[in-house]
Order: sequence, then C-alpha cells, then structure tokens
Amino acid sequence: MNTYKVNLTPFMKKFILLLVSSLLLTGLSYGQQDPLYSQYINNPMVINPAYAGLNNNLNASLSYRTQWGGFEGNPTTVNVNGHISLVDNRVGAGLLIVQDKIGNATSTDINAVGAYKLQLNDMVFSFGMQAGVSLLREDNSKLNLPPNQMDDPAFQNDLNTSKPNIGVGVILKTERYFVGVSVPRLLNSSFNNQGEDFELYNQHFYMLGGYVFNVGTRLRLKPSVLLKSVKGSPLSTDLNFNVNIDQLYTAGVFTRNFNTYGLQLGALLKDQFRLGYTFEIPTASSVGTQFNTHEITLGVRMSIFNYHDRSISNF
Repeated sequence: MNTYKVNLTPFMKKFILLLVSSLLLTGLSYGQQDPLYSQYINNPMVINPAYAGLNNNLNASLSYRTQWGGFEGNPTTVNVNGHISLVDNRVGAGLLIVQDKIGNATSTDINAVGAYKLQLNDMVFSFGMQAGVSLLREDNSKLNLPPNQMDDPAFQNDLNTSKPNIGVGVILKTERYFVGVSVPRLLNSSFNNQGEDFELYNQHFYMLGGYVFNVGTRLRLKPSVLLKSVKGSPLSTDLNFNVNIDQLYTAGVFTRNFNTYGLQLGALLKDQFRLGYTFEIPTASSVGTQFNTHEITLGVRMSIFNYHDRSISNF
C-alpha cells in the first residue's frame, strides 16, 4: 500500500491549530433543525464531510431513524451515503442523501462530498467540503390550526422551495483518538411569504471526539463526546461509552443532555457488513418516557484498490 507522508512544519502546525480553533470557537458561541443521529461515531460523514474516504476503503450505509414513536408528527430520518478513498488514499469522495420528516415538513438534502488528506507521521489530517441542494416542502393543509392562527401568513401557503448548501469540516485522527469540527450547512436560509420573512435554517456547529483504550488483546473501550451548537438553543452534549470485543461486536450506552438515554448495539459480519441498532428512552423532562426512539443502520466496507486498507479501523 502506498503512503503519503508530510513532515509537520511549524507553519503547518499553526495553520491546522488555527483552522480547528476558528471553527470551534465560532460554533460554540451560538432552533434545532438538523436531523438527530445516535450512530455518528461509526460513520461521522453524516455530520462532517472531512470523513469522506478517511478509513481508506469504500463505505456505504443506509440508516433509518424514527424518533419519539407514537408522538403525532414525530421526526423520521432516512440517510443514504457512500464514500471512497482515491488517489493513493490522498483524496476522499462521497455522496450524502438525507430525507427528514417532522409534522407537515419534509426536507431532502443531496450533497456531493470531497476531502483531502495529509499523512502526518502517525496522524491523518483531513479537510472536507460538501456542496449540494436542500429541497424543502411544507404541506400546511395537514395542519389543524387553532382559530387565532388561521390568518397567520406563515400558514397561508404551502412551502416548496430549494436552497443551495455548502458545508466544511476538519478531522485529526490516529488509531487511538479522533477529533473533528464541522459546519455541515454554512448558509442560513429564509423565505418571504406575503411580505414577511421567515427563517428556515441556522448554522449548526459540531465537535466530535473519541478515544480507544485497549484492554488486553480482545477488548476495547471507546468513549466519545459530541458537542452541538445552534443559535437560539443551549449547547447540546452527547456522552457515549462503547465496549468492543474482537473488533466485531459492540455494546454501549449514551445520554443526550441527561434527558435522553440509550442503548447501542453493533456487529461486524464477515469483516464487511456492519449492523447497528440504537434504542433511546426520553425522560419526563423531554417528551415523556412513553415515546421511544429507534435507529437502525446497515453498512458495507470493501477494499477496492490495491492501496486500500484491509485492516479494521477504530474510527
């Protein structure tokens, strides 16, 4: 397998530190509009374009999430994505398609993803971008409005529009740890209805970090943290703790803001196929304990080119 290494000069160290710090400090200084995920640590490309091709293979996955089942108009999300490492593992390319439904609103995002990777001794630094279109539709005929909102301009006409999208992210990875910062959608969106402006989307900022502790030769402990920030909402924090056996079977627990708790299960079959399942229970401080969430993911990993990595990566 060909490798591409770059000596980390003082200038490059400052540049990487400045880039990561700028994204992080900008994001944490700021609504919930991005889809929620719980299995992002297994495929961070759903929130960070810099992950495209990062594990030096061809990867594809399909996931379905139904949140707060039994709650009328509950969110459901379908995510289809694939990415591959190219050009002697220097470049990553991918495609990300997400459809998110909540109530009378449906959004479909289609993005082409690209990343450039630098091998820095035992570390990999990746910078990624994505570009595409967001298709937004609201069917207000499905709404049962109270009498005092019947004449609200926001509900007079159905919304059917498209908006461009650009997103960026950076990742620093070794076999022991992973840290990434991203803004998947940089462009705020709004629309005008009968002379009034309505906000569709605000930027979401993410920071994801994880670490692997080897316990003997068969057991790995894998804690991770996700911070998410968006204007108008408090900082959201996910805490995850997973146990992996023989790099094949995974079980773990997580919490989101200590008002949602979940169980995560995963298996790698025939070194190619990954199956993941998450069960979440909200607390009474959220929407009530009777509205549970299920998320299932089926993925495949293949080595296509001779420079692709045949081993299993921790991230």
